[in-house]
Amino acid sequence: MSLPTTDEILEDLEFLDDWEQRYQYIIDLGKALPGLPAEQRREEYLVPGCQSSVWLVSQHKDDKLHFQVDSDAVIVQGLLTLVMAAYQDKTPAEIVAFDIDRYFNQLDLENHITPTRGNGLRAIVGKIQATAKAH
Repeated sequence: MSLPTTDEILEDLEFLDDWEQRYQYIIDLGKALPGLPAEQRREEYLVPGCQSSVWLVSQHKDDKLHFQVDSDAVIVQGLLTLVMAAYQDKTPAEIVAFDIDRYFNQLDLENHITPTRGNGLRAIVGKIQATAKAH
């Protein structure tokens, strides 16, 4: 599956009238996200601070970071897809430079998810950005 771009996601969401439709869209995005094999669902890959279990595996190749992500919650799978649209297969410099706050504001996401989901989303972003800064 090819990830949608952030622009494609924003355009798609513009056409949806209410947040029930938007949630369904986000869930559908998550269903298309390839999961992790069981052997990679290890504690060392868990992202602390998430309400649900979230695993993040990173690989640095050809000056780009590639991430594999998974969650045990379907809505979180969708949220992971939104994050991957911003960060997947980008250089560390592109990841650090990307204005994730602006993107989240454009999505109007944090006004429509629970505070604990928002904290988890921030934990995922923090882990990705820390990975990028380490390279």
